[in-house]
Amino acid sequence: MEAPHSQATDATTRLTLDSPAETQELGRRIAKLLRPGDLVLLTGELGAGKTTLTRGLGEGLGVRGAVTSPTFVIARVHPSLTGGPALVHVDAYRLGGGLDEMEDLDLDVSLPDSVVVVEWGDGKVEELSEDRLHVVIDRVVGETDDDRRTVDVRGVGGRWRGAGIEGL
Repeated sequence: MEAPHSQATDATTRLTLDSPAETQELGRRIAKLLRPGDLVLLTGELGAGKTTLTRGLGEGLGVRGAVTSPTFVIARVHPSLTGGPALVHVDAYRLGGGLDEMEDLDLDVSLPDSVVVVEWGDGKVEELSEDRLHVVIDRVVGETDDDRRTVDVRGVGGRWRGAGIEGL
């Protein structure tokens, strides 16, 4: 993994992962930083590893149920088995209308008590919270047959300053 770097305004780190197992492990490490009310936006092309990372988040949060892609149901709720926050896993790929369409899912009701993870959420759900975690997963250029990914983790807002992102 590459050494983390930071920007003045947001807490940021960049990692290089070599396998789906490392992507899932990153999800478990991120889960240790999460608390009720956190919003996590996942960005990456199809097959980049967004659901794999979310599976690790679910394991780290100790939630019930297998974390699978919510593409056809739009959202899945995984209650905690450990007394922690539930994981609300949303796939906004088929939702084109931004926050208006997202409001139909009542995410603003779920947000205070849950960790809400939105795949394909960029440009659609940022208004739900001033504080949010953006995770961008990219395949390493020229290595499309490979499992290698670069992952940028950026915490936006005061909630994420000093939260430990740089140490992932």
